[in-house]
Amino acid sequence: MSEEKKIPYKIYLDENEMPKQWYNVRADMKNKPAPLLNPGTHQPMTAEELGGVFCEELVAQELDNEHAYIDIPEEIRNFYKMYRPSPLVRAYCLEEKLGTPAKIYYKFEGNNTSGSHKLNSAIAQAYYAKKQGLKGVTTETGAGQWGTALSMACSYFDLDCKVFMVKVSYEQKPFRREVMRTYGASVTPSPSVTTDVGKKILEAHPNTTGSLGCAISEAVEVAVKNPGYRYVLGSVLNQVLLHQSVIGLETKTALDKYGIKPDIVIGCAGGGSNLGGLIAPFMGEKLRGEADYRIIAVEPASCPSFTRGVYAYDFADTGMVCPLAKMYTLGSDFIPSANHAGGLRYHGMSPVLSQLYDDGLMEATTVTQTEVFEAAEQFARVEGILPAPESSHAIRVAIDEALKCKETGEEKTIVFGLTGTGYFDMVAYEKFHDGEMTDYIPTDDELEAFRKNLPQV
Repeated sequence: MSEEKKIPYKIYLDENEMPKQWYNVRADMKNKPAPLLNPGTHQPMTAEELGGVFCEELVAQELDNEHAYIDIPEEIRNFYKMYRPSPLVRAYCLEEKLGTPAKIYYKFEGNNTSGSHKLNSAIAQAYYAKKQGLKGVTTETGAGQWGTALSMACSYFDLDCKVFMVKVSYEQKPFRREVMRTYGASVTPSPSVTTDVGKKILEAHPNTTGSLGCAISEAVEVAVKNPGYRYVLGSVLNQVLLHQSVIGLETKTALDKYGIKPDIVIGCAGGGSNLGGLIAPFMGEKLRGEADYRIIAVEPASCPSFTRGVYAYDFADTGMVCPLAKMYTLGSDFIPSANHAGGLRYHGMSPVLSQLYDDGLMEATTVTQTEVFEAAEQFARVEGILPAPESSHAIRVAIDEALKCKETGEEKTIVFGLTGTGYFDMVAYEKFHDGEMTDYIPTDDELEAFRKNLPQV
């Protein structure tokens, strides 16, 4: 153990070791992710068409499949320095508690006021909106982490921020909502009666608790109808995974400092921002044939896009106003149960990750709510951090893999992403502690009903 202790509990990088470029994994992909399609013509979306919804420079990043590295503007790097580089932590206490020979590391992204990794892309998107001379931006948020991050970023650049928050999260997480309002954002529970698409969804599903797909539809409608506004998204899109690559780049730099090569890299998966960012440089090495890693995506059993979805073109939103994306999907009108997976309650998965998964370059698994919170509580008690429910999906599988090592005696190195803290998720923890948490898993018949409505492309 004395030899082991030479690796510190926390591996810190200095600001000079922080990435100066984002890594674009698409450049190294043999099979590129399929293009976004115009829902009317089923033809690839052009930069001009996307520019009506997204910021111009973000459109360029969205469509760029060729450049492996894209410079991070100095203004964004200066903002990053307020909370980056983030620490890579050796989970010595968890290892000891489990009695495993496995070595466990986690990249902690919760050391900023937004409480999660979402700020990495929020500040980039706000920067490009400001540079374009826009008045403001609109967006959706699930658990509230993306909305919180974007409200902070917009406040920094004096931009108006309109957030549509999934209704179940709006009700479960009032304090997250108030953080957004503190930073100047307006927050509307979705679906709402303030948009045409919201009214339509409520008419069809009057008692719905909402979904990310619903909230996206409303945010896009408001952006398109208000001059000087554009829509920004916290996950799924190519540009978001690009910005989040700072997570993986820092992780790899920290590991390389001590000559550590992970065997397994684990991330929670909803739309793909955290997972895509964490695995980016490792997947790049795998694509180039330089190294091999076992990469695991973990999703909630209640919203199993990878494991039970179909790989097809689908709408990114419930209101069917967004471009069509080829992804693993449950169907755009699938509305998950009102569980506590928060930001993982999305019907589809990033086109980049979907292509990588379809090519067999990564695997996916599902976990239920109660086993997720069992892992969250175990982790909190020994590692001293109260994890977000989303992150706890990765914790669950990291623990499971470490216990397998205990059985086999293998000394594998496991790295997982701790996307953020769970201090605004205490209603979920309360339900778990009071024994009121349930494990809803959709049936095959239920999922088949949604698949029937996929667009014919």
